[in-house]
Amino acid sequence: MSAEKPLVLIRGGGDLGTGVALRLHRAGWRVLVAELPQPLVIRRTVAFASAIYDGSIEVEGTSGERIAVAAEADRVWAADRIPVLIDPDRSAAAQLHPIALIDAIVAKHNTGIHIADAPIVIALGPGFTARIDCHAVIETQRGHHLGRVYYRGAALPDSGAPGNVGGQDTQRVVRAPVAGIFYAQRQIGDRLKAGEVIGRVITVDVSLTDSAAWRLASIDRDASQPLGIVIKTKIEGILRGILHDGLKVAANTKIADVDPRGEEGHCFTVSDKSWAVGGGALEAVLYLMRKNLSGGAENA
Repeated sequence: MSAEKPLVLIRGGGDLGTGVALRLHRAGWRVLVAELPQPLVIRRTVAFASAIYDGSIEVEGTSGERIAVAAEADRVWAADRIPVLIDPDRSAAAQLHPIALIDAIVAKHNTGIHIADAPIVIALGPGFTARIDCHAVIETQRGHHLGRVYYRGAALPDSGAPGNVGGQDTQRVVRAPVAGIFYAQRQIGDRLKAGEVIGRVITVDVSLTDSAAWRLASIDRDASQPLGIVIKTKIEGILRGILHDGLKVAANTKIADVDPRGEEGHCFTVSDKSWAVGGGALEAVLYLMRKNLSGGAENA
């Protein structure tokens, strides 16, 4: 892939960020994903963030590869792959001067981007206002407006409930009952009945460092009768996503997603929602780039 092609920096490589990355990559752009050291990604089989844990991951025929420093990105682009860099504040990636920055964290509020951070700044979901925080906002709420690009104003407000999938919304999402270290006992793609155990959270002293807390929780997990709080499913379905084993979580953190539709293939392919949001992001990048080149960005 030519180094002359424009670069897009995507902040967050979860399932929605991955849909955005795939759309842009397939359209011929250079894409770099910036991630946290321990991303709390649920749909790990279809998220480039998983490269942080596993070194690399292939999603829908495209590979994401973890890199140690931004200078390694050229090597990965030359192999037609997507580099994934631990760079939570985007300071390293900023040295590559991306033409566009896309905030794909979907935190439901602005966690630190500014409209002046790049020539084109785009955000996914609620918590951002186009022309104030960024140049465009992509709708992430399921329904009639999913994937729509707002060049003025904001996306629909956070409903406070997960989107309806297969007739289920809040029941399909599993959350941590307390803070602690999460350990998974089932794998993505497993078929589950309501009330089955999928993991446990072992509580630890929150003042401990992450490494010390993990060691204590590991000892507990390996005991003949491990402590901690057992986590069970609420509905029948397929385990579409679950957190990486051994992560420190806060109370109420989303840790798993059970899909009532029961289609195993859905666990390993990008969702309709991710493709729609990715399509909106691709439109926004191309439209705003054309407007910038014509000098009409202010009237976009």
